[in-house]
Amino acid sequence: MSKLLLVDDEADVLYAFQRNLASPEIELTTASSGEEALKLIPEVKPDLVMMDVRMGGINGLETLRRIRQLDSKLLVILMTAYGTTQTAIEAMKLGAYDYLLKPFEVPKLKEIITNALKAARDMKQVVSYQPLLEEEDYEQGIVGRSEAMQQVFKLIGQVAASDATALVTGESGTGKELVARAIYHHSNRSSQKFLAVNCAAIPEQLLESELFGHERGAFTGATLQRIGKFEQCNRGTLFLDEIGDMTPATQTKILRVLQSGTFERVGGNQPNQVDVRIIAATNKALEQAVAARQFREDLFYRLNVVRIHIPPLRERRQDIRLLADYFLKKLARDQQRSPKSITSSALRAFDRYHWPGNVRELENAIRRALVMAKGEAILLTDLPGEISGQSTSASAVPVPGASGEGIPSDVAPLAKQLFQWARREPKLKILPAIERELIIHALKDTNGNQVHAAKLLGITRATLRKRIEKFGIMRELSIK
Repeated sequence: MSKLLLVDDEADVLYAFQRNLASPEIELTTASSGEEALKLIPEVKPDLVMMDVRMGGINGLETLRRIRQLDSKLLVILMTAYGTTQTAIEAMKLGAYDYLLKPFEVPKLKEIITNALKAARDMKQVVSYQPLLEEEDYEQGIVGRSEAMQQVFKLIGQVAASDATALVTGESGTGKELVARAIYHHSNRSSQKFLAVNCAAIPEQLLESELFGHERGAFTGATLQRIGKFEQCNRGTLFLDEIGDMTPATQTKILRVLQSGTFERVGGNQPNQVDVRIIAATNKALEQAVAARQFREDLFYRLNVVRIHIPPLRERRQDIRLLADYFLKKLARDQQRSPKSITSSALRAFDRYHWPGNVRELENAIRRALVMAKGEAILLTDLPGEISGQSTSASAVPVPGASGEGIPSDVAPLAKQLFQWARREPKLKILPAIERELIIHALKDTNGNQVHAAKLLGITRATLRKRIEKFGIMRELSIK
């Protein structure tokens, strides 16, 4: 359960927060002054503090200054009904996570709180990169005894001791964020903030604002000044996940920060100086993207100071059983119960499987098996059909291909059905028709998110845009 401390000298505000934020996942404590908050923090040990700026006694800015002396990693969000540019700038200089103007919309407030609490958990959960399964005193671990993973561990230790920019590469699900967090936790910036941004999950028109912030009036809807992740993370570590999906314009701004430590907010002309260590990650081959002029060559070399490549699970099969044991113990500890065992037939199925989803897929398989298991041991029948080999559906056991992705076993029968359909409709061109329907379904399935839809289809975002325009899909679905 996450702990939230709310500090405001107005009883109505405290009541409104208690009513709107009531949740089994959040333990809410209130204080009516900065002095009371400072007394409560060592006792309550909150994950997040939300505090008004104008209060009787010491104000919010002074309270924030003292909180930073107590705990430099404690996230604080300041709130005020009397916002000024100078107050916002001062708040961020003092290390506030964010700065909000009252009144605010409840859904947006909940989103900000959720993101802040996740960032707080990321900073508190120390990632061990040489865990011993006989010990149960760590929360997160990068597990592996294979030679390839030992090289990863060595590089983590070497890069953590410096302030060098690091580039973490590997397929989806291999644990790139865990590696980034391990570097952070073992670095000399571990007492400062660690924030993560998924560059693929944020629409391109919003990503620059998320990273660099924006000035009031910078674009339609920018009614307030926004402080971006770089300013929030000053003196800390910023993890840029899926950096290969970043647009050229944003790449240019990132390059400037790496070169000079300065940037400008969207719609602003005042340079801001920051000291942020960047760890980037991607599942794309950036060298190929550079050759295709989809990624800046100078930015690539700035990021690629130290590269840590995480091998896919199928290339370190000796770690599969070790990982299965780790997840069984970790999940049992989370559920406060004794760990289940796993039968030899289930383990053999793990050894045979190709694991296109890598370590993430293995963890999900263990989670499902724990739900399905009726006894104290996980049986072969408790595993997903594609892993146990007992499925004849489209999710049947994947076979290795050049791309490393699974190929459903019933593609051939599906192709026969499509050709039968095409013979019945001789005027219909089969490939364009199928391509159009696949794109429509992918966009619907991802709620119009073109980045996610492109990944689902296995094409680039630029290709997807050309197909959307070619088939007139934008007009049909009114996707923005």
